[in-house]
Amino acid sequence: MRWKWLVLLKKRRAQAAMEFLMTYGWAILVVLAAIAALAYFGVMSPAKFFPESCTISPTAGMACLDFRVDQTEVTLMIINSGGRDVVVNNMTLGSCSNAFGIAFPDGASEVFTLTGCDFGVPGKKVKEDLIISYSDQSSGFTKGAYGSVSATVH
Repeated sequence: MRWKWLVLLKKRRAQAAMEFLMTYGWAILVVLAAIAALAYFGVMSPAKFFPESCTISPTAGMACLDFRVDQTEVTLMIINSGGRDVVVNNMTLGSCSNAFGIAFPDGASEVFTLTGCDFGVPGKKVKEDLIISYSDQSSGFTKGAYGSVSATVH
């Protein structure tokens, strides 16, 4: 007779455990559905929190002061703070590229425009690698500076 009570008690505990799991299971399912709906409609899109930046490796002695990304061109304002005069040979940013051959003295800032871009529609977020090929005027050696540009297309 005693074992019947134990079986009945275990069945009640199992039923309570199943009800507990089902209740919280449905609640978790509703929360996941809400998160999925927010993500689907773009409310939680990480692209909205995408910071605009233009960076160049500090070892090159150059820094990006300002920039603008349009559908077909990119404009960069760069300062030479490397302590030596250089000649900027060419720049590449994604599909954009231009050859320059511009003397770039130490302490000067220059505006460079890269053409041949195809960034699509305005409002699109882009992140592209920047490659600058330059020659040191004192040694004549060709070097490279690397960076990136993250921006919204205007």
